[in-house]
Amino acid sequence: MHYHIILAELCNSECRYCYGKSMEKLDDEKNLLNEKFKFDFSAPAEFSAPVEKLKKFLEKDKKAFLIFYGGEPLLEIEKIKEIMDNINVPFRIQTNGKLLDQLPSKYANKIDKMLISLDGGKERTDFNRGKGTYNKVIKNIELLRKNGYKGELIARMTISSEFPDLYEQVLELIENGFDSVHWQLDAGFYQYDFNDDYEKFVEKYNQSVTKLIDYWTNEIKKGNVLKIYPFIAIIDSLLKNEKTLLRCGAGHSGYAIATDGKIIACPIMNCIKDFEAGDLNSKPSELKKFEVSGRCLECDYKDLCGGRCLYWNKSELWLEKGDELICKTIKHLIDELKINIPEIKELIRNKNISEKDFEYEKYFGPEIIP
Repeated sequence: MHYHIILAELCNSECRYCYGKSMEKLDDEKNLLNEKFKFDFSAPAEFSAPVEKLKKFLEKDKKAFLIFYGGEPLLEIEKIKEIMDNINVPFRIQTNGKLLDQLPSKYANKIDKMLISLDGGKERTDFNRGKGTYNKVIKNIELLRKNGYKGELIARMTISSEFPDLYEQVLELIENGFDSVHWQLDAGFYQYDFNDDYEKFVEKYNQSVTKLIDYWTNEIKKGNVLKIYPFIAIIDSLLKNEKTLLRCGAGHSGYAIATDGKIIACPIMNCIKDFEAGDLNSKPSELKKFEVSGRCLECDYKDLCGGRCLYWNKSELWLEKGDELICKTIKHLIDELKINIPEIKELIRNKNISEKDFEYEKYFGPEIIP
């Protein structure tokens, strides 16, 4: 099981699209979240459960993975060191990367995979995440490599409705040293007065997805399978003819550990009592399971999509037309990848590439369905 451990609620960035938007104005009687969920904000701002208790919980799961998460987890470097000194599991981290230079190499080099939040090139990243962010993070990545880091560096992009040019931004990240890329649409996670502008965004975004898939498949013909997570994961499922649950694993193969030790379906559901699955006294095998519901159950794409996102599915914060447009992006992504399956199978038969080139570690963080 993969566990995102929320080390800090605080963050050292003020990104334009912060998921905090989903929790804004909870005291507003018009906020739909108040109608749907019960909240408990009593947990501390930093992880306060005893590390020994966390260790005993993880020891009950023979295939446990721990993902440092926040807020910004590197605000709690001493806690990271304490956990890594006392617990023997594979470690991952999702971070904005600004403080990576302050994490000693002894610890950084033991983290097998790092998901680092950049939204493309310098101009785009600094616009979304603050002036100087891009150069600082790239410098920290160069320092990581210089100090012997051999793990996977994964760019985690957020695609907002102002900027549909996915293709250009992904290529820039690949050219700047990232091993792999994934992204999440800033859509469906907060209340939004839907308008026609989003319809225009979807059209341009889908065009950019097609352009990126064309580039990706041309690279495959050269024997180079770029690790673009939404692409390799869907192709992997198509090749294996497998049906999927929620691609992120939330509520069935992955959970989040809150700062007080409560266990919840996923990090964005932190403080929502409806999605509590247990606590550090629980047995991992007995944590409460969660499934998508509603319209996703009747969708022809569910076996490949999995339901996109549990929070999005349950909160229903967008108007139906807006949700349909989000789903339109997912269907377009899947359909465009399906077109390439015959050629990919032929390349595998001819041993230009291998089916293993599309395999990946599930549930540790990269969005498969943006």
